[in-house]
Amino acid sequence: MFRRKSLTDLLSNPPADEDLHGSHPGEHGLARHLTVRDLTSLGIAAVIGAGIFSTIGNASHDGGPAVSLLFVFTAIACAFSALCYAQFAATIPVSGSAYTYAYASFGELAAWIIGWALIMEYAVGNIVVAISWSDYFTGLLSGIGVNVPVWLTMGMQSAHKYYNEVLALMQAGQPLPAAESAQMVGYHAWSTAPELFGGLRLVIDLPAGLITLLITAVVYIGIKESKNASNLLVLLKLIVVATVIGVGVFYVNPANWSPFAPNGIGGVLKGVSAVFFAYIGFDAISTTAEECKNPQRDLPRAMIYALIICTVLYVIITLVLTGMVSYTELGVGDPLAFVFQKVGLNWLAGVVAVSAIFAMASVLLVFQIGQPRIWMTMSRDGLLPPVFAKVHPRFHTPSFSTIVTGFFVGVPAMLLNMDLVIDLTSIGTLFAFALVCGGILIIDPYGRSDARFKVPYINGQFLTPLIMLIGLGLLFAYNQAGLREFGSAVRGDGGYEEFRHYIPMLVFIVFCLALAWLSFRKKLSLLPTLGLLTNLYLMTQLGINNWLLFFGWLIIGLALYFNYGYKHSKLGLKNRPVAS
Repeated sequence: MFRRKSLTDLLSNPPADEDLHGSHPGEHGLARHLTVRDLTSLGIAAVIGAGIFSTIGNASHDGGPAVSLLFVFTAIACAFSALCYAQFAATIPVSGSAYTYAYASFGELAAWIIGWALIMEYAVGNIVVAISWSDYFTGLLSGIGVNVPVWLTMGMQSAHKYYNEVLALMQAGQPLPAAESAQMVGYHAWSTAPELFGGLRLVIDLPAGLITLLITAVVYIGIKESKNASNLLVLLKLIVVATVIGVGVFYVNPANWSPFAPNGIGGVLKGVSAVFFAYIGFDAISTTAEECKNPQRDLPRAMIYALIICTVLYVIITLVLTGMVSYTELGVGDPLAFVFQKVGLNWLAGVVAVSAIFAMASVLLVFQIGQPRIWMTMSRDGLLPPVFAKVHPRFHTPSFSTIVTGFFVGVPAMLLNMDLVIDLTSIGTLFAFALVCGGILIIDPYGRSDARFKVPYINGQFLTPLIMLIGLGLLFAYNQAGLREFGSAVRGDGGYEEFRHYIPMLVFIVFCLALAWLSFRKKLSLLPTLGLLTNLYLMTQLGINNWLLFFGWLIIGLALYFNYGYKHSKLGLKNRPVAS
């Protein structure tokens, strides 16, 4: 379970054994088309998406203008991770992202866990994005007078739930919700939908399914076509974002920035999951390593470029939004369009609504590129059935994995009207980031690697404990209320129900003490250590319920690993003694 892949094994691309067609190694490898510009564009495509067009509003509502600082803090956490990703990418320029890096540092079991977590991150994230895209698209059609039947714009699960809720109100003789409410829309969808059998109705979110099908088709026919589509969508997005900033700055009222943090640190940190959701596609860049012309040079550059560009844009957009209107009004799903409606610029609000469609599509594109390549890499290692490693002889893409990904995202997107499970998606990403940072501490704790790019070594012997003490001092100075709540919960004043919500924080504190001691004893590199700590801290802010869901997903994954992956692992078979 803890066997690690050597660099020689990892750089066998394609794997040394024959592929599914029985052809010679390399005949059906992935095509190398991506340059540093294309990779940077993919990073921006993934990061400037649902976050800037939707979740930034609720984060600003909870934390006020100070959420701009939260973007900076989150970007710093991502920067530590980016440096570690970049070193791994320069050392191991193959597909698989954090899964491959964990295989080289922690071993097979950890690699499987992170690969399984990344599947959840990409799939759940894309289901949410597909449903959000559908909402924007149908809203836009309605605005120009094209009304799609409501039973073709909503998931069956939600429509049935709302139908039963409204039916119960009718039977009880209680007043019904407003006609435009979600309950009444769902009731109308279920009532007017064609009946299939046994009272089951045909209610599907058709636009969500169609956009997933279209994006999957683009990804299937080639990385060259995918990069061209991504570059075009990113250009359109950046033009719109620049327009929003350029016009919005003239409507900023500095009085709206006071108070800067109206709900204190607690209010700002409440937006952690929403803010981090904006960065969840960052690691998708590294899944394309085998399709880069010069991965060891270009991947590190693209990661840093994308992170800097996106962070600057997020901070400026947050300040513009909270300057144009009071933060108390920003708890909406379309904050960019909303603020321009508030100041009377309805035409620009319409432009923003249209651009959101392209923004969501580009996020779908990048995620649909990333997930099949993780499945492909896991299959190459024997942890998934061989068919997942199949590469199309003409298009040079992981064909079967791409189709499965489209099905895995498209069907739930059509049938389920999921709430924004942002926290669950974020926890998988943070876990991946933490393992990548920890992996650098294992394979190169003193910065002695000869990789073309490596994390700058700074001795953390004294700095790591000192930074922890400074962080504790800031908590005492600025968040005494939160510390009192924590102390009360740990003492058991509120019973187990309150205590359980602080279990992740207690585990984090123990981990901090252990890592401080290790840093002092072993003189560990500071930057990967800080990356590990900041990612784990952000995970503690996502709530115990999300941890429980995350562990439930991991248990399912472990069952699959021990029933298939452990028995078929190529590394395990290679090292297994031959019976005499």
